[in-house]
Order: sequence, then structure tokens, then C-alpha cells
Amino acid sequence: MNRNLHFKFIVLLAMLKICTVTAQITPELSSWLQNTTGIMGRHYVAGNSTPIQDNVLANVQTVQYSDSFMYVSTKGIPAYITGPFQDGNPSLATNQNAIFKISRFPVQNTGTPTNTTGGNIGVFINGVALFDYRDGVSWKNSSNSLAGGPLMGMGDGVWNRDAVVGERLGFDCAKAHPAMGNYHHHQNPSAFGLDLDVISNVCDLYASDGLYAIDSTQHSPLLGFTYDGFPIYGAYAFKNADGTGGITRMKSSYALRNITVRNTNAAGNTVTAGPPVSATYPLGYFREDYQYNTTSAATPDFLDEHNGRFCITPEYPNGIYCYFTTVKENWNSAYPYVVGPTFYGRRTASKVTTINETVQTFAPVITKISSENTENTLVTYPNPANDVVGIQWKNVNKGNIAIELYDLSGKLISTTEMKQGSSLAYFDTRNLYNGAYIIRVKIGNELVTKRISVLH
Repeated sequence: MNRNLHFKFIVLLAMLKICTVTAQITPELSSWLQNTTGIMGRHYVAGNSTPIQDNVLANVQTVQYSDSFMYVSTKGIPAYITGPFQDGNPSLATNQNAIFKISRFPVQNTGTPTNTTGGNIGVFINGVALFDYRDGVSWKNSSNSLAGGPLMGMGDGVWNRDAVVGERLGFDCAKAHPAMGNYHHHQNPSAFGLDLDVISNVCDLYASDGLYAIDSTQHSPLLGFTYDGFPIYGAYAFKNADGTGGITRMKSSYALRNITVRNTNAAGNTVTAGPPVSATYPLGYFREDYQYNTTSAATPDFLDEHNGRFCITPEYPNGIYCYFTTVKENWNSAYPYVVGPTFYGRRTASKVTTINETVQTFAPVITKISSENTENTLVTYPNPANDVVGIQWKNVNKGNIAIELYDLSGKLISTTEMKQGSSLAYFDTRNLYNGAYIIRVKIGNELVTKRISVLH
């Protein structure tokens, strides 16, 4: 072979190799929180604020892929602490031993939109399931033989109860709960205790952190993928679809109807009557209390009828259709929460027991956590602290972070660790003297320090 041709051939092979490797490092493969350190799940039991360790691996175990699909193997257990579920739910988060088959190249459904359904409609990057707005219960016009009042049951299917409202007492601090052991989120997976308006006190005794912490100053992270294959993002994004306009909260185009009785649907058609609007059944208690506003959807930072839009994101600089975990100004969850009531794309995902095609295993990308801009991404609160002090990583944590607490003499008081896929850690300060302390966080080979005060 001619020497110049030989050199060009080698260069071409190298370029092809680079292109092949680069093609594999794509968001639908690299965004999953793969458990590379043997992290186990943990759960609370009601009445005990010390978590119990489970013998079940947390986060995602493996990611495999073919030319068309990715296969995500997971136990369905998060690294953050689950439970307790204080509405009488007897279930715990249990091993799902699931493989999710999801399209790598999702496409828009140009025909009749597909309704979301009960059960799994997506998977978060830690392998935990996503459900839609519903809790599987609808209004039934019959009499309760014991209480003499109307029943909630598998009834008319006209007035469907909103799980985020109707099941709030049963959510843990991470805003999730199990259905027959299948732990899942219906809504933005950030802890109740991190909202600007805290509407549940479950975090007071059973602290957890959810998948990420909302940060209104930066684009929210990619949090998962739906059963039509499109990505899910957190609550904040670029205002304009082309990536300009700064960071803003993505807003739902659904609003509560102006009604006092429930005998028509959003189109004004007469339907089987539900309960009148009251303190017991407030507006928003049922999915049918909402109507879609096309005028809102025409505004750049409002979303379409599926709760998404086509836009540029940090992971998709050329643009892709994305769903968002919508919240209100106070960061409480906003209907339809993540996806719905219909999918934008063709629903192609399935839960399988075996993989029936040739696949490759995606090696997890080990992301070095940098201390750059740590002042903005690592916060401690409250400060001064009384009972506990929390250390919050504002993004999705993709590696274990060691944390130490010192007094001002340099004496090590306590240590803890922020687990991969978790973004919050705590120190108990009840037995500490009043005064100043130093929290030291080991990020890679670097140290970041935060000064706190304890005041009882």
C-alpha cells in the first residue's frame, strides 16, 4: 500500500473510532445513575427517625443498548431514604427486578394522542418509576352503608382523583410512595422540605431529599425518560425554545376551572355529577377540575397539552421534545406534574424480563465532581442550626461525597456521606455546644469548607 494512502487509512480508522465512541456517549445512555459502589436502599418505619438499611441495591444496575433501544435494569429503589407512608399504606418500597425497554430515537405521534395510563409511564435516572396524575380512584354516586355518605371507589370514571392532592398524607419526604411495592413519583421528585411553601411536615422526622433540589438560577438536570422515549427535565429551563432568554420556571398551561359544582366537563358538556366544590373536595381534587389554556401555551415559557415543548437543553444542543416537572411559584407541584394527560410521542416502552436482541453494555461515565462554583451548588441550612444541619448538593449527585464536621480547634466531631443519586446529608447538632463549627466536604481531591453556627 502506498505510504500516504496507508497514513490516510489509519487516520480514517481513528476518526471512525472517535465517531463511534462519541456516538455511544449520548444522553439516553449516559444520564442514568448506575450504582458502581454497592449502595443499598434505606427506609424509615413510622415512629423511628433512624433509617433501616435494606438488602437491595439502589439506583440503576446496568444500561444496555442496541441500535434502536436501551434496556435499563433496576430494582426500582432510590439511594434516598423511602417512607414512612402515613395514610395506612401497608406496602414498603420493594425490589422490582425490572428491565425497561425504551426507544433511543423517539418520534412524535402525528395521529390521535395516546392517553397516559395508571402504573409506570416513565423511569427516572435512578431507576424509580414515574406514574401520571391519577391514583386509580374515581367518584362513585352511591351511599356508604356505614357512614351514610358518598363513596370513593372504582366508579364512574368521570371524576378521577388527583393522586398529588388526594394521597398527600401517604407520600414520604421525597414526594413518593409504593403501589404494591412499586415505589414511584407522580410529581416533581424534590423533597417537600425544600419547597418555598412546605405543605407536608413528613420531613421533620423522616428527612430525605428526593432526586434533585430545585435551583432557579440554572437549567434543571435531565431527570428521566418517558415511555415514549422523550426526556424529562426539572422545573427550570431556558425561557425560549432556542436556548435564549435566561433561566425561568416552566409553567403548566392547565388552570383550575371556575366552578362550584361538578356536573359538566371542561368542554361544557353535561356529565355524571361529582361532589360540589368544598373544603373536603377542593378545586384540584379531581383531574377534571382543570382545563387546558391554548392562550397560555402560546407563551414561550408555558408548555403544551402534554406538559412539554421542543427546545434546546444542555444535553441536547440541537433540540429535542422535553417534558418538565412543573411547579408553582412556591415550588409546590403543578398539574399535570410531569406528563399528560396524553403523550407527545409514540408510546413504545415496555417492561421486559429478557432481552431478545444483541446488545452492548454501556460503561458508566465517571463524572469528576468539581469544586468550581461550589458556593452556588453546595449549601448548608439552617444556619444557625438547632437540631440538625443539612448539606444540600443542588444538582443530581453522580458520585459519593464524604462530609466531615469539625469544631474550631480542629477536632473531628462527626462524619457522613452523601450517596450517589442522593443530594442531601445531615448532621445531628442537638448534642453540640453553642458556637461555630466547620463542615468540610471532600469533592474529588479537593476540599470545600462551610462555616456554620449552632444555637440552641
